[in-house]
Amino acid sequence: MAQQKTDILSLLPEQLEAEITAMGAPKFRAKQIFRQLHVKRVFDFTKMTELSKQFQAQLNDRFYINMPKIEQKLASCMDDTVKYLYRLSDGSCIETVRMVYHHGITACISTQVGCKMGCKFCASAPLGFIRNLTPAEMLGQIYGADADFPEAQQISSVVLMGIGEPLDNYENVMQFLRLLSCKDGRNLSLRHVTLSTCGLVPRILQLAEENLPLTLSVSLHCADNEKRDVLMPVNRRYPLDTLLDACGTYFQKTGRRVSFEYAVIAGENDSPAAAALLGRRLRPVFPKQRPHVNLIPVNPVAGTGFHAGHAAAFQKLLEQEGINATVRRTLGDDIKAACGQLRRDTIEKESVVSGIEGISGQ
Repeated sequence: MAQQKTDILSLLPEQLEAEITAMGAPKFRAKQIFRQLHVKRVFDFTKMTELSKQFQAQLNDRFYINMPKIEQKLASCMDDTVKYLYRLSDGSCIETVRMVYHHGITACISTQVGCKMGCKFCASAPLGFIRNLTPAEMLGQIYGADADFPEAQQISSVVLMGIGEPLDNYENVMQFLRLLSCKDGRNLSLRHVTLSTCGLVPRILQLAEENLPLTLSVSLHCADNEKRDVLMPVNRRYPLDTLLDACGTYFQKTGRRVSFEYAVIAGENDSPAAAALLGRRLRPVFPKQRPHVNLIPVNPVAGTGFHAGHAAAFQKLLEQEGINATVRRTLGDDIKAACGQLRRDTIEKESVVSGIEGISGQ
């Protein structure tokens, strides 16, 4: 049986060193290869000129370089936002968005192909879940976007808010974060990373034990259990009291404030009563400081029937409840920069083409 190749871009330096020395090569070769991959961004063994052709061939027999390919790129005419559709080695596709803010350049990356969580306002939910992304496929989204711009315009912060639930792909996400922050590689401080979750309580508690300096952001979207059960089915397993207790534990263990995402949906969660309930829920979680809620006008997604509420008006209601609320700046509206929309359009188009080809082949 042929030996299965190893995903070399997903390996940490010490893991790569173990693999390379097992081949009979000296340790310093592992450092050379890691630098070629993560600093020089050479994704072809035959172009690693520091290595002999014989060793390049040995590497090619043992490893593969799992870099996503940019299939489509949309650049906004309204701002500097760029949206990438990446094609993966198995033919699946994911999205990444590059956004320019006054404080730097942020990449919003995907962590799964599809999602299991079934949130009713999400463009990815109707397409279901395919698989987890590897650490290399997460890192590759950043490397691919970086390659599009000069060094002075490289990504300076990362948010795990694209397609998928990061904590549902826990081990791969942790490996990705170790690679991203590795001093011999991309060397991005985890203080510049935000991880968003819909509320997988056991994983939040596990993440607290990691004590990483990242920012945890919880997609709340509703402070009423009955309504949240409908909007976000994960609430049926981990209702609000359980979720907010876990957020409190996370804060106590890490000392890092948890932020909350709230998609403002007209007629669903934007009333004065909704604001008052949200205040009552959040204030006890952080008794010595004001909770922070990031308001997002819900994105229009075909088939959901949801429309954006008045985020600025809801912001004022929350301020009256003692909650710091900000309205997220919307970027790339003309290119459907919200996560999942480009992938959904692409899959639907491919399904139509496949159907036509199937009919013509009958």
